[in-house]
Amino acid sequence: MDFFGSAIGATIGIGLSVVVVPAALYALGFTKAGITVGSVAARMMSLAARANGGGVAAESLVAIAQSLGAAGVPTAVQAALAAIGAVMGLAVTGLL
Repeated sequence: MDFFGSAIGATIGIGLSVVVVPAALYALGFTKAGITVGSVAARMMSLAARANGGGVAAESLVAIAQSLGAAGVPTAVQAALAAIGAVMGLAVTGLL
């Protein structure tokens, strides 16, 4: 039974990393072509630039989201989300 719980959790984790995260980033305006004009992402970038004297810090949420929007979710992050999902699946089924 624990195999099925972890398999379901891993599937959810993979689904999050492959489908939900990229879709959410795109909906906010972080796309492969850059930040969409008039989007939430554009507003975030504007606020970040104002707060940092005209530039966006490399480690900021805006920079990370833009990187993920442009390049996609890295394989290591997908694997980590799948592992977290597997643990959650075990927890939900009561086997953890």
